[in-house]
Formats: sequence, structure tokens, C-alpha cells
Amino acid sequence: MTPTTTEPSCWAVVLAGGEGVRLRSLLRHRLGIDRPNQYVRLLGPRTLLRQTLDRTALAIPLGRTVVVTVRRHAGYMNEEFGEEFARGSGPIILAQPLDRGTAAGALYPAHWISWRSPQATVAVFPSDHLLLDEGAFMAHVAEVVAWVERNPERLVLLGAQPTCPEVEYGWIEPDEPLGELSTGPIRSVRQFWEKPAIARARACLVAGHLWNTSVVVGKVATFLRAGRHALPDLSDRLARIARFADTPEEPDAVRQAFELMPKANFSRSVLERCPAMLAVSRLPRIVWSDLGSPHRVMEAITRMHLRPEWAEALPPSA
Repeated sequence: MTPTTTEPSCWAVVLAGGEGVRLRSLLRHRLGIDRPNQYVRLLGPRTLLRQTLDRTALAIPLGRTVVVTVRRHAGYMNEEFGEEFARGSGPIILAQPLDRGTAAGALYPAHWISWRSPQATVAVFPSDHLLLDEGAFMAHVAEVVAWVERNPERLVLLGAQPTCPEVEYGWIEPDEPLGELSTGPIRSVRQFWEKPAIARARACLVAGHLWNTSVVVGKVATFLRAGRHALPDLSDRLARIARFADTPEEPDAVRQAFELMPKANFSRSVLERCPAMLAVSRLPRIVWSDLGSPHRVMEAITRMHLRPEWAEALPPSA
């Protein structure tokens, strides 16, 4: 399967504001560096952020790609994109003044896009994933985008087939079919659990539920509606920035909004509270992993026979 260009109204949002706390020990001990993992050349010559952007660009142009970061990462961003910025190219960078969690990380760019393109469809991507057969993945995303255009009331989660009772992922219980893609049905969501206890994770595995990849596709208006329903205070503070958009006052309005904003997790605080607004599409048979912890990184390089430069000193079975 080859990637398909998405609708002209489709935007990509790449989440790159996290600190990668769980991976810091591996980065310090194996690579001798101390920085968030999205800015690290963990699996080869490109950083995880650059790998993500190269992947999303297979279907969504950089001109409609928003990288969400935090201001204290400005040095890393300049390292990554300095030459492109000098040429007037590269993605759009949206720097949050403070880290207020993944809820703000997803909803702030949704508001920002809505002020400029209120009919937009948005696809949200984390920046620390391993994906093999990226063409098939982005072709699947493009199919989901097309489905969302016809079904604007749903946020579609991309689910992965689980291999173990993982407690660090969200779990999705699929329900009735809502439509069909070339790779299988899109289903409604009966329930969503973010990082459940081990007993719940085991029950989910046995029942055939899916891992949440944290890739979400939906109309920008539906993202905003979910935010208002689940986190009205946070959403209201973001909405107040609109009157200052594209004016010299916008940075101050953003700073004030974030200073008073509660910190929240998008999956736990929004997705768990809005199951009736969700749908899920299972990924085609491709390799996917969240690289947010040392054991997943080591598992990935072993399973995929990857030998990044920093791993050359490790024994073959490491």
C-alpha cells in the first residue's frame, strides 16, 4: 500500500513538548546525553522527531504541519530546524509557554488551527514512536481522514493489536461497526481505559481489545467539542486567545492562558470521558511501538535487528 495525499483541509499536529522522563536513564547511561527523547537520534541518523515529520509528510505537507513544543525546548528546535527556518521552510512551530500536559498539547493547536481553518480535519501524532512500513501507515491515516470527512461527529483513534497486558498504554474496547476501510471496519468505542491496572489490562487482552497508539484523527470542531465537554476551564482559557490571534498581543494572551490553566492528560481527561464521541480503526499489519521507556527501546532494536551507533557496543542478545 502506498501513501495517499490527504484532503486539502487536513492538518498534522506533532506532539513534541514532553520531557521523556522514563527514557532519561537509558539516554544518560548509553548515549551520555540528557535531553527529551524526541530530539535524540535513537534509532539511526535522524531524531525521533525528524522521523515522525518525514513519516507524516508522506501524506500531509509540512506547510500544514504544526509541531507543538514548549519554550524551554527552543534550543533543541533550533538545532533541528535552524537551517530550514533560515530558508523560510519547515513545519509550523507552536511553542507553549509552560507544560500543561498532553490535553493542552493537543487542544491548543486544535484551537490555533480552528482560528485559521475552521473546517479543518486534524491528525495528531506523538513524536516518539517506531513504525515499520510507514507508507502503509500513512495510507491508513489518509483513509481515516477521508472517513472523518464523511462522519464529522467522531474522533477516530488508531488502535494496535496488543501482544501483552501492557499497563503503560491506553486500551480501547471496540463496539459496533460504523464503516469500512480497505484494512477493516471502523467501530464505535464502548469504553476507553488509560494505563489500567494489570488485572484490567489482562482482561482487555483476553477480550480482544486494542492498544491506543495516541494517533487521533477528527474534525477540528470535534476536538474542540470534546475539550469543552471534558475540560471546560482549560478549553475556555484557550478559546479566549482567539480575539488576539495574529496580533502583537497574541503571545501575552497565550502566556496568561497557560499560567492559569490546569494540567491534564488528553487520554485520561478527555478520551476516557467522551467514549460516545470516539471511533477506533485497527492498524494494518505493521510494526508499531511507543518508545517511551527503556525496555521498549531495547525490545525494538532487538526485535527489528536494528543496530544504531550507540548500541554497537551491546552484545547481540542485549
